[in-house]
Amino acid sequence: MGQTRESGKTKPAYRRRKPSLTAVPLDCAAAFQSIARDCTARIAAHHSSACAGDAEAVHQIRVAITRLRAAVSFFAQMTVDAEWLRLKKEIAWLNGSLGAARDTDVAVDYAGRKRYRTWAQGTIGQDLDVRRLRDHRRLVRCLRSQRFRRLMEGLSDWIERGPWVARWKKAERRKPAEPLRSYSKHKLGRWHKRLIRKGRRLRTMGASRRHRLRIKAKRLRYMLEVLTDIVPVSVHREFRRMHRPAKRLQRVLGDLRDLERFGRLGAGSLPPEGGKQSNLRPPGYRQQKKKLLAAAVEAYRGLRQVEAR
Repeated sequence: MGQTRESGKTKPAYRRRKPSLTAVPLDCAAAFQSIARDCTARIAAHHSSACAGDAEAVHQIRVAITRLRAAVSFFAQMTVDAEWLRLKKEIAWLNGSLGAARDTDVAVDYAGRKRYRTWAQGTIGQDLDVRRLRDHRRLVRCLRSQRFRRLMEGLSDWIERGPWVARWKKAERRKPAEPLRSYSKHKLGRWHKRLIRKGRRLRTMGASRRHRLRIKAKRLRYMLEVLTDIVPVSVHREFRRMHRPAKRLQRVLGDLRDLERFGRLGAGSLPPEGGKQSNLRPPGYRQQKKKLLAAAVEAYRGLRQVEAR
């Protein structure tokens, strides 16, 4: 594989496009539809490769789903309806298979690194390859199922003609909607403040709380990225200031989670004859975990500095 959860040699499917100065300004509904259409298009574009076992394609489908969910949450007052709640359950079903396959891919990548190769061969053996084959087979069945096709058709229909569309149009006739630019700045500010509040005890935070914090940082990062192509150029500098530390925080917390999951793989294995319990952890595990946690705290401080300006 040769790449981590958020980095690698493969070019990302979501490349930052240069904003068009002549584009017609979008309202919130049109902006959401533009983002959501792009997400479903990305899922379709990577479907065949994911079925063929491409780890990067699996990752990009997960990214697209996360961006879609972030967009729904960002425009929640407008988008959330009964149909979305139904689709959300189906997305959770899909994410179960995607997540298992992606986590195994990352573990295989860790096991192949020079630093961990000997430890992985002696502690995990062939179990990881067997698990990866099982998880990808499960994912392929999921991606080729009628249930997946119905989900994609339902998403496309909901984006274009869901109950939220009629409700939005009706509300707009009664009262003009808030402009996208001001809505985005207000909403991003709220998300940013919430992220700062939730991360105050990051250094002593447990794994589950760090995971929830990472999800918040990821959603903030993704919305900053997609909105850069939609809102006026004049606010892009503000977005960039917030984007860099949010992206850094999300990536480092993701690497920390990957390391902890990889480290737990040895917990189910017996130590070699005459060996010590400490052999069940990868070499340099504690030092690397400490380093990543320090990097996460530094990224969090960067976010706080944005708030202080």
